[in-house]
Amino acid sequence: MPSRGTAVRRRVFPGHGGAAPSRSTLRTGCVGALIASVFAFHILAVDARAASFVNWENPHVHPLDMTPDGLTLLAVNTPDARLEAFDLESGTPVWIDSIPVGLEPVSVRVRGNGEAWVVNHISDSVSVVSLTTGNVAATIRTLDEPADVVFAGTPQRAFVTCSQANTVQVLDPADLDAGPIDIPIDAEDPRALAVSPDGRTVYAAIFESGNGTTILGGGAIPEPGIFPPNVVSDPLGPYGGVNPPPNAGAAYNPPMNPLNPPPPPVGLIVRKDGNGNWMDDNCRDWTDFVTGPLAHLSGRLEGWDLPDRDLAVIDAQSLQLTYARRLMNLCMALAVHPTSGEVTVVGTDGINDVRFLSNLAGRFLRVQFARVAPGADLPHAITDLNPHLTYQGPTVPRAQRDLSVGDPRGIIWAGDGLRGYVSGMGSNNVVVIDASGDRAGLSPTIEVGEGPTGLALDEPRQRLYVLNRFAASVSVVDTAGEVEIARVPFFDPTPAVIRVGRRHLYDTHETSGLGHVACASCHADARPDRLAWDLGEPDGDMKTFNQNCGANLFDEPCEDHHPMKGPMITQTLQDIIGKEPLHWRGDRDGLEEFNPAFEAVLGDDETLTAEEMQELKAFLATITFGPNPFRNLDNSLPTDLPLPGHHATGLVGPAGLPLPNGNAAHGLDLYRTGKLFGGAFDCVTCHTLPTGAGTNLHAIGGQFAAVPAGPNGENHLMIVSFIGTTNISMKVPSLRNDYERTGFDQTQLSNRAGFGYLNDGAVDSIARMISVFSVQSVQDLADLVAFVLSISGSDLPVGGASNPYELRGPDSKDTHAGVGVQVTVDGANRTDAGVLARIEQMRGISQSGAVGMIAKALRGGERRGYYLVPPATMHSDRAGELMTMDALRTEAGAGAEVTFTLVPAGSEVRFGVDRDEDGAFDRDELDACANPADRLSTPANVVITGDSNGDGAVAAEDLAMFTRCATGPALGASLSCACWFDFDRAGHVDLADFQRLQLVYCGATCP
Repeated sequence: MPSRGTAVRRRVFPGHGGAAPSRSTLRTGCVGALIASVFAFHILAVDARAASFVNWENPHVHPLDMTPDGLTLLAVNTPDARLEAFDLESGTPVWIDSIPVGLEPVSVRVRGNGEAWVVNHISDSVSVVSLTTGNVAATIRTLDEPADVVFAGTPQRAFVTCSQANTVQVLDPADLDAGPIDIPIDAEDPRALAVSPDGRTVYAAIFESGNGTTILGGGAIPEPGIFPPNVVSDPLGPYGGVNPPPNAGAAYNPPMNPLNPPPPPVGLIVRKDGNGNWMDDNCRDWTDFVTGPLAHLSGRLEGWDLPDRDLAVIDAQSLQLTYARRLMNLCMALAVHPTSGEVTVVGTDGINDVRFLSNLAGRFLRVQFARVAPGADLPHAITDLNPHLTYQGPTVPRAQRDLSVGDPRGIIWAGDGLRGYVSGMGSNNVVVIDASGDRAGLSPTIEVGEGPTGLALDEPRQRLYVLNRFAASVSVVDTAGEVEIARVPFFDPTPAVIRVGRRHLYDTHETSGLGHVACASCHADARPDRLAWDLGEPDGDMKTFNQNCGANLFDEPCEDHHPMKGPMITQTLQDIIGKEPLHWRGDRDGLEEFNPAFEAVLGDDETLTAEEMQELKAFLATITFGPNPFRNLDNSLPTDLPLPGHHATGLVGPAGLPLPNGNAAHGLDLYRTGKLFGGAFDCVTCHTLPTGAGTNLHAIGGQFAAVPAGPNGENHLMIVSFIGTTNISMKVPSLRNDYERTGFDQTQLSNRAGFGYLNDGAVDSIARMISVFSVQSVQDLADLVAFVLSISGSDLPVGGASNPYELRGPDSKDTHAGVGVQVTVDGANRTDAGVLARIEQMRGISQSGAVGMIAKALRGGERRGYYLVPPATMHSDRAGELMTMDALRTEAGAGAEVTFTLVPAGSEVRFGVDRDEDGAFDRDELDACANPADRLSTPANVVITGDSNGDGAVAAEDLAMFTRCATGPALGASLSCACWFDFDRAGHVDLADFQRLQLVYCGATCP
């Protein structure tokens, strides 16, 4: 491996040629000559063009790392699809490089001083980055939504979590062509990884692990064959059939409003306790009905279980797998304690088995720290990371709530194990803990930038580096004084509408009464927490129904909304604006009607202002569904889709029978024309395409027209009165994230989730949801399941206003399945038939206009960017410079690799050639000494200053550097010298430039 100087300094300016720049070059150079603008990237990105930006709102997992020599800090730049590199020699990170990787990088891990692996969540890839050349040397394809990577075992292997696929893939770094070994994880959403001190064990935290709660059906008429069975109303139950059951002995707390009609029967959430008993919040035992001899009354098999696996434990040699259980609901980050070897996990646990809004307000969740001894399957201890909170009420004074930590996304330990650090993404702080998880800081918290996630500890310099996800900066914390001493920003293309509105979703200090929760506590990263909550209000008031009832297609009337609504599963916030009314029941006309929840649910002292509410609404309107993992690369429906984990339910085929492969294209036909709803209506009649949600049309005088928008621009998607089992009037939901709600299957003994489908999650599987209709065969059932899994919102037929059986549904904000796909070409594979076929397939999809295509390369020592101009021309990052795809591909070689990537249509110029979207292409800006990551810096306004070390003045050091530039042939030819001293833009540094430098140096005192 090259020396430190070669490795770092040559990757700072890969296109400048000549001798390695001096130390001052690292701070100034061509890109860094205007160092002030480098440090103001976050300010200058305010006006970024939103049209080319897609907001997937994907979370960081391990976004910050440091090379073993302690000289380079690496941070993922998620919205910019880059890896940012900082030099640490001074103790304060100095930006030195920005390396393009895949779409939505969420984790980075170094492998020695010269290599880093970057995990790309949307690209479904890992970028192997050479820190010597500053280029992607290889791209590894993974299963869906990779989240993290670590290295362990002898010989060393790489372990990659694929969160959506519930798999850990094992790779040989020495032979990437060998392909992965897949380890299926029997739990939902493995993400963060850690390795034991001896390198023999790999630990994977399960993000959506559940918390040992599940739902008992309770709303249906208690008749044979109805699913879910109404076990809550069963007279054999603990309450003799009283439904809703009381929650305070024989009474209700708070008491029922006597002016309301009787509440509807509803389901009930129960939690498994430490003895394996299933208890409700009134200390009543439902064990016999969940897993015992009466389990059939809840639709379960006797012996049914929800193991609540939170931590996967993998032997790095044998790849044998075990689990640790019963930690918390959302396991967000983990680290291994360096001396005890205990696995320490931070995350949150919902108190969702407690019923009714007034009993949960402001205190429905705990932020926790768990310790698991090596080899144990249960936690050694669980500690509340907010010990100052008693949870006796929904709010505390501001000074106390500011002590809280919320939404913890990072944990790291000092080498001696005496101190650990936990980052609170929601609370914008870091807390110091001891080995037991108790607070141990000099002050209760260390305040840092907005959205802290990643942590890197630099003990020799007494520094903790914190990556601030939402502020696009790195905070520098002095670990001796435990205070932030610097904040180093980097370029962020995120539009202002996102950065301004985000805080209203995540900020726990500003939006809650105890300082530890926010909307994102349940809607984690704008997605569901996979739990159901009973936020009923016994003392509440009825709400009059005022929405689009059945589009006037059906005879059944829609009923008013009772405040005792029963359990409801958390819904996604992806693409909800424009899909009003909101909530499962459609009882919120628009987002504005959620404003009271900041007080009623979060316990805050006040609601948002009207302006703040619009900021939140505008932000939520940007959140987009990612690529559907079941679609083909061209976004078409699969015709032979394996369906592991999906089973027949007994209505169609024997219960528990594994479903055969499904044909989603045939499933679409059945969905549209099968008349599966009593032989009279189609699935699409209610679940209109392209999203599966209800239509915004309704019938007036035999004609269909859009329901007029409400006062806040809200739509009126269809409500129906025959879907809900616990509430009569229910909104027809979108089906686009149904594939993310699997794991509950009452035909199986062991389950990964306790909640499934419909409003309360009591319908366990997609197959069950479909089987209640007129499905004729197991194959038809499999085809329909395959189609529902593949509903993304795009490339589906849409109805109109003339056919009442297939009306037009709302448009979708989703992502083409090909977006993110990558291929890296080098000297060994540039003629490989498989590589050529993949590139040609990518080109064909891009030519259709569905996506854009870009390339990143290292050519002639210069880092270059390109975007495809169909059919096969690549436009470079120099205006007017074109070349063919084949020519670019055939130039690829070792150290000069080319990576092709599909990007969202309309973003190819930004990702490919104009990073800051200022109209000047990146290489043109570098050639002219402008900053391609600063919209205020363009070739038209560059000023040559003569300040070679960036200290703001021209001094003797700059004169010495001028002499080196003018007399050293290699250095004199480099672009850095021209950016410092070529005042007359002659293309070289000479006597005329020296005369100008003298004037700057000595001014009027020049002889």
